[in-house]
Amino acid sequence: MKHSILFFVIVATLLVSCKDEVLPKPNAMLRLDYPAAEYALANSDCVYTFEQNTLSNIKENKDCSLVLDYPMMNGSIFLTYKKVDGNIRELLIDAQKLTYEHVVKADNIAPKEYINPSENVYGMFYEVSGNAASQSQFYVTDSINHFVTGSLYFYAKPNYDSILPAAMYLQNDIRKIMESLRWKK
Repeated sequence: MKHSILFFVIVATLLVSCKDEVLPKPNAMLRLDYPAAEYALANSDCVYTFEQNTLSNIKENKDCSLVLDYPMMNGSIFLTYKKVDGNIRELLIDAQKLTYEHVVKADNIAPKEYINPSENVYGMFYEVSGNAASQSQFYVTDSINHFVTGSLYFYAKPNYDSILPAAMYLQNDIRKIMESLRWKK
């Protein structure tokens, strides 16, 4: 009798506790679509020009340092200009040091060399993956007179999976900046 009461209590408990049918959740991913990039010549008084995405707003600071703000993506590309005055080695070391400061949080830093001898533009693009503060860094120079560094930052706590679509979109814009950059004569 004790066994049949115990069995009845266990079966009743299982039947009462399992009212809702458990269904597996379907696979889903957040889809962030951005419009196709359209580029126009950046309007600034700096010693260099480039094509900027029309989705960005340009803010010119002193010494030809610029900020390309992307309100739709809550991020910005920061450009810093420095005059080369016999200090190209120091400028290159500083640019590389800035990139590799992210190695603490980054999963990987992939450098890609950029060379455009016809326009006298040489540089390096760094794709940073992982929860680093910046997802991309770059520099370009003519090695004699001009040096420009750039960094991509989002105005949010770094979460690589969440910002990846926006980071990829803006990395394409950085490549366009590098490819279209010209030194004014």
